[in-house]
Amino acid sequence: MIKTLRNILLLALLLLCAQALPAQNTVDYTVKKKDTVFGIARDHGITLQQLVNANPQMNRPGYQLKKGDVIKIPAAAKTIRLGVMLPLHNDNGDGRRMVEYYRGVLMACDTMKREGISVDVHAWNLAEDGDAAQTLKDPQAQQMDIIIGPLYSKFMEPMSTFAKKHNILLVVPFSINAPQIASNKNIFQVYQAPSAIDEATARRCAEWFRDYHPIIVDCHDSTSTKGAFTASLRRQLEQHNMRYNVTSLSTADESFAKAFATNAPNLVVLNTARSKELLATFAKLKKLAASNPQIEISMLGYTEWMMYAKKQEENFHRFNVYVPSYFYTNTETPATMRIEKKYETTFGLKMQQDALPRFAITGYDHAVFFLRGLNKYGKTFDGAAQRFGYQPVQTPLRFEQVKQGGGYQNHAYMFIHYKPNGSIETINY
Repeated sequence: MIKTLRNILLLALLLLCAQALPAQNTVDYTVKKKDTVFGIARDHGITLQQLVNANPQMNRPGYQLKKGDVIKIPAAAKTIRLGVMLPLHNDNGDGRRMVEYYRGVLMACDTMKREGISVDVHAWNLAEDGDAAQTLKDPQAQQMDIIIGPLYSKFMEPMSTFAKKHNILLVVPFSINAPQIASNKNIFQVYQAPSAIDEATARRCAEWFRDYHPIIVDCHDSTSTKGAFTASLRRQLEQHNMRYNVTSLSTADESFAKAFATNAPNLVVLNTARSKELLATFAKLKKLAASNPQIEISMLGYTEWMMYAKKQEENFHRFNVYVPSYFYTNTETPATMRIEKKYETTFGLKMQQDALPRFAITGYDHAVFFLRGLNKYGKTFDGAAQRFGYQPVQTPLRFEQVKQGGGYQNHAYMFIHYKPNGSIETINY
């Protein structure tokens, strides 16, 4: 049952999601093996007659669809029906974060409207104590082309089954526990498990920094969860026959310096992401650099370091820091400033300033990506790289199928590089 979204959410929905006139242009589609005209029309959400009208050659006697043929698909031939099933309330942090995310989705719908893409939005408040099965009984739910949700993993099974039955794309925006992805091609999982990200980052580091001398620093943080990553990194370094040293934050300065190479750039890796140990490391590295100016120092950070970036920006640049991350919120870019201003103007308040990534911008990026994809490719959209030229504001997306017959996981990840010259670059991997 749809729960009415109160106050500003309802007003925003009325303001932002009025239907736009459908675009009349077409897009090219290359016919694949086993494609049929009926299947192509169904997958793109159009009627057979609409497909034939866009491709007059189909009216010729004896016409046969062949692999490799390029045919026209009417773009935005129908309104895209978007469902959002998330905790949309103000009762706790989860609800407030998802409300902000949802507002970003609404702003994306407004952007689509200006591009001639019609979107019909339906929202359900699927809170932690909610009933997914009851929510999915709403007759409107099975009419959706795409559903964003759930937040909680315990709702994955009924929502996966529902999406598969009704051929609905299911975008899982935050949950990392979605085993149903192995057998459901309709699922798009944005976040991966930390273990998978650790392995990918360690593998990429061994390739990217192959000419560096790695130094792993034990920071004696008993609460740290980064031991799994440094273990993965050490395995990768050994597989690539890369020599590395292990030292400690408590090691005397003279012995600490002996861990560093003088004939190659050094890459410092901590086994914690806490700010306390990071600050102590900066102090130790400054001493080292002052007494050994010939030593080149770079650092590999953690996504959590993005929370310290503003306060530690000088040190990040000084020590040539690379932060692996699935997002980058640059508040000084025109795109970010534009979306933040629109958010404040539309909803009468600012985005949560202490949240990284910004949830509204995350919702905006997710919705624009999938709505454009559905508009261009229909239900055949696979989220792969270079399907269209979308430049994300904050959160890049690049999906790969987990296995044949399964769903898709986002593999977009990047290094945020704080260069010594004061500039910042993003390096995708």
